[in-house]
Amino acid sequence: MSMLLIRGTFKVSGGARPDGDTLPFIPDDVAEWRLVPGCTRILPGADGRAPVRLEGVDALETHYGVGEQEQHQPLEFAHRAADELLGWLGFTHVQRHDDETVTTVPEQVPGYILTRGTDAHGRCVALVGRRVPPAYSGYWIDVSEKQLKKTANYHLVASGLAYPTFYTGLPGFMRGVFSDAAQAARAATTPEGRGLWAADVTLTGAKITGMSSLTARNGAVILPKLFRRLKDYLDLNPEDPSLACFPAFLAGAADTYRIPQRPKQLTGLQHIVEISNGHTVRMTHHAEEIVFDEK
Repeated sequence: MSMLLIRGTFKVSGGARPDGDTLPFIPDDVAEWRLVPGCTRILPGADGRAPVRLEGVDALETHYGVGEQEQHQPLEFAHRAADELLGWLGFTHVQRHDDETVTTVPEQVPGYILTRGTDAHGRCVALVGRRVPPAYSGYWIDVSEKQLKKTANYHLVASGLAYPTFYTGLPGFMRGVFSDAAQAARAATTPEGRGLWAADVTLTGAKITGMSSLTARNGAVILPKLFRRLKDYLDLNPEDPSLACFPAFLAGAADTYRIPQRPKQLTGLQHIVEISNGHTVRMTHHAEEIVFDEK
């Protein structure tokens, strides 16, 4: 798999709200943002910063939504993923503020990204590396399994702190590497080794009695994509947490994806989400068994 390598620095202080799968990056040569393909171009800030979304992973949400409707998932694992990412990159001290902005020591660290393009929101979707890159900046290089395992993306999944989340553009061998890492973390013999899998109820079922069921300290730890759909659904009628209409809502959201053992494309998560007793929701497939279509 060929990906574009860009060398630069990660700088997250100054108003950024980094989480476990998104953080700002500044190329050494800001003009190299123009080399990143995609229908939506990258628009960097005045200092050259633009958000990078980690390819192949999804960490628990530290902030999702707008204004008063912003919500988060249980913050223990959301913050653990974010702090692990920053620590892995080389930040030695991270102070997190109530609004999810951070102050770090050092202020920035060197690193690089490997990208195949942008997403619909104009974010660069990439593998994230630390310190010295394996090749010159601005060139497309072949990314091997060995190189993939040197990225923050792999580290977070192998540590059990992020879910693997795949889109069609991600090569099969990379999906396999991430899947193996996730399965090993799920099978670890200690809660520390299992990370969020020790608390995950995506497949066993989460009882939803309102947003607090998803946001409280002891709230349900579930796949972030399912959390986002539940949050958007509950926002429509906060006084009624019944999930009776949730399958219809999922059909309307029209996520398109494939399950490897099924030949046809599916539309709507209602095909792989089950509701029981009006308030309990579960998915029928692990995250690594789902491949979403690019949008």
